[in-house]
Amino acid sequence: MLTDFIEKLTLNYARLKHSTVFGILFLISFFIRLPFFFRDYIDRDESTFILMGQSWVEGHLPYTELWDLKPPVTYLFFAGIIYVFGKSFIAIRLVGALVVAVTAFYTYKISLTCTTKKVGLWAAIGCVMLLSMFGSLQGVMSEHICMLFFMPALYLLMTKKGVLWYILSGILMGLSLMTKLNLAYVVVALGMYLLFVHFKNQKYGTGLLKALFFGIGIVLVIFLTFLPYYLSQYPEVWWKSVVLASLEYAGARRYSILGFLPITLIIGAFLYFSWKQNYLDFKNHSIKWLVLTVGIIIFSFIKGGRINGHYLIQFHPIFMVLFAIFVSRIPHLKKWNYRPYAFFLLLLMPAESYLEYGNIIKTKVTRGTFFNGEGITVPNYIREQQIDTKNILFLGYHIGYWGLDAKPPVQSATHPSNICRNELFRFYDNPRKTAVEELKYIMEEIQPRTVVIRKNRSIFDPQLVEENAYINARLKNDYAAPITVDMAEIYVKKTR
Repeated sequence: MLTDFIEKLTLNYARLKHSTVFGILFLISFFIRLPFFFRDYIDRDESTFILMGQSWVEGHLPYTELWDLKPPVTYLFFAGIIYVFGKSFIAIRLVGALVVAVTAFYTYKISLTCTTKKVGLWAAIGCVMLLSMFGSLQGVMSEHICMLFFMPALYLLMTKKGVLWYILSGILMGLSLMTKLNLAYVVVALGMYLLFVHFKNQKYGTGLLKALFFGIGIVLVIFLTFLPYYLSQYPEVWWKSVVLASLEYAGARRYSILGFLPITLIIGAFLYFSWKQNYLDFKNHSIKWLVLTVGIIIFSFIKGGRINGHYLIQFHPIFMVLFAIFVSRIPHLKKWNYRPYAFFLLLLMPAESYLEYGNIIKTKVTRGTFFNGEGITVPNYIREQQIDTKNILFLGYHIGYWGLDAKPPVQSATHPSNICRNELFRFYDNPRKTAVEELKYIMEEIQPRTVVIRKNRSIFDPQLVEENAYINARLKNDYAAPITVDMAEIYVKKTR
């Protein structure tokens, strides 16, 4: 009975249209991500991007009023949504669901260059899942945005012949690069491989011309991000914030090389086994592009000195093509009736989404709104109690600035963790040299009337003993007993 039901759900893959595939991918993305449309924030980086985008909408170029460590296209993406839809979490998260669907759709299109529609569709569905589940991935991260541009750019490089397509591919690669700078390694490697392919076939002129137009597209985007700063007479701001600060950050807080061994060994073993068992055809033009891209992305993580869960958003869309082909060629799988198990696995995978659906329903019943989180409840409480919002410091839930139409008191507080990244101070001309000096300036010179922190959490990284000790002492001595709102604590400065 169950097998018959699942069989009826099986698609006629041969008749799949691109529009149908995109519709399926968007519906899956929308379903998984929908309950998170109402959350205040999912990752602190996303909150920072929103603040930077809002500042741009108000007429301030990134890095001039507020400051954070990402290339400008990230902030342009958020600024565009805010400009069109206003302050809307739903609009940002809905566009995020669309971004995931588009990225997965190009995973499907790339798959069609080396496998069947059936395998390609499941690779794309896997891509949606991996870009939408676990930890902070339900938010809109810079990695989501960069892959929105990278995947179609890679598809054009792999499939198109005309030089104008290479310009378009270069433009998309440039947008991807100006969203995540670690992709510089990937862009250079793909450009060199483009030359290699043509030189190997003794098409020297064609190879040079295509590589030239590819490079022109990339340089054009980089120039256009620099141009507003040049016209505003701030060229050094772009250079120091986009280039120098990123290089410094990559070298300052590196993980041990041992931290990269597991993923490197796993991917290496996967590729070796696939080659030995002939599950992947390493002579295939598309497979070569994909293997190269996967390898250089891992290399970029190693060179960047760190790897977080959301970094893998850059890895999953390409790797899923290789993995889906691998699975489709396992001999025993073809003989095994796996459909019921696969069906139940797909139903179980979005467990976080099911829990969040329950959370928003509970919030609606108890509070009369689907919107939830301290980034919403804290600003609401502050407004209701008429607590000072003109001189406020969020050391947690800093999306609260957005809800209160407020600004961080100093540039380093745009993302609270930047207060303790003293190696970056010089790139935005911060006169203080250390994190403790910055904290003393904020707490003793600016003297915020209101401070918001996360309850039962270390304010800064627990390893930052001196910084945590200082801020805790100031809060204890200079502020009244905290007001608890959900999992936030609001400190109001004592009146003397």
